[in-house]
Amino acid sequence: MKKVLITGMAGFIGYHLAKLLAKEGYEVVGLDNINDYYDVGLKYARLADLGFKNEFEYNQLIELENISFIKLDLIDLTQLKELFKNKQFDYVVNLAAQAGVRYSIENPHTYVDSNITGFLNILECCRTYPVEHLVFASSSSVYGLSEDIPFKEDSCTDHPLAMYAASKKANEMMAHSYANLFKIPSTGLRFFTVYGPWGRPDMALHLFTKAIVEDKEFDVFNNGEMSRDFTYVGDIVESIKRLLPLAPIENNPAFNAKKPSPSKSAACYQLFNIGNNNPIALMDFVHAIEHEIGKKGKIIFKPMQPGDVQATYANVESLFEYINFKPQTNIKDGIKAFVKNYLELNN
Repeated sequence: MKKVLITGMAGFIGYHLAKLLAKEGYEVVGLDNINDYYDVGLKYARLADLGFKNEFEYNQLIELENISFIKLDLIDLTQLKELFKNKQFDYVVNLAAQAGVRYSIENPHTYVDSNITGFLNILECCRTYPVEHLVFASSSSVYGLSEDIPFKEDSCTDHPLAMYAASKKANEMMAHSYANLFKIPSTGLRFFTVYGPWGRPDMALHLFTKAIVEDKEFDVFNNGEMSRDFTYVGDIVESIKRLLPLAPIENNPAFNAKKPSPSKSAACYQLFNIGNNNPIALMDFVHAIEHEIGKKGKIIFKPMQPGDVQATYANVESLFEYINFKPQTNIKDGIKAFVKNYLELNN
């Protein structure tokens, strides 16, 4: 039985990945600092659904049949190393991060602590207690000012629009350095607008659904003239599951040092976009929510927010070929699953 560490297990993607991998027979260990960036009640509800019913003391490992959880902050290198030493992980999936583009404008230091120092600690632990594969979350936001869509992994990512994007770009560079120096097989995943049941309350799908259900007004930015490559969380975690045993190797023959590609390397390192390859107009997304709930929303159109982009669209051919899997869930079915879950959790 392979042992996998999932950081950020009380989070949206971490919860779904833990549930899938435990079902598939992995020994799953999850950690999370359960911060209050958004409602901790939702995080505790996710953990309860995984079987963890009690309150959590810091640095206390709670073990169930093939899934465990520890409340731990990535900043705490001493305790993190102790966990790695005791568990001897085969795989690590680093999903823990301070999320939110707009939040990063007002709270930049939080992103350095969580996303840069925290990730450095993960790399140090993988160096001290070697793993077969480190998979880490990057973001589509690294493409920044680029309008060269669909975004390809080899596109320029030198123009981030906010500290969140800059911290994710830094993660990619840090992981490559450690792959080169210490032979840590590393794969970065640039996520594109993940949505689905148990989603974050600061995301558009949750905000729109809540407002429509409660018959309240809600903001739609750039006057609705936006599109996103919405990707269903079930397809995301299935992709990660398939990726885990497929660690990159050194001296990838596809890497050309005279014309270097950001997504490949002579080190055991690679990058993939992970998205749906099918951008949806924001107003079509809103109308799909209205249809599922059965009433119209009270929309207030506003200009573009600082740090935001008009469109995201992932070229994901390389990941599809690598793992032999394409997303299966269309936007109608994905929104239906979310609305059903939202009503169950809020009634």
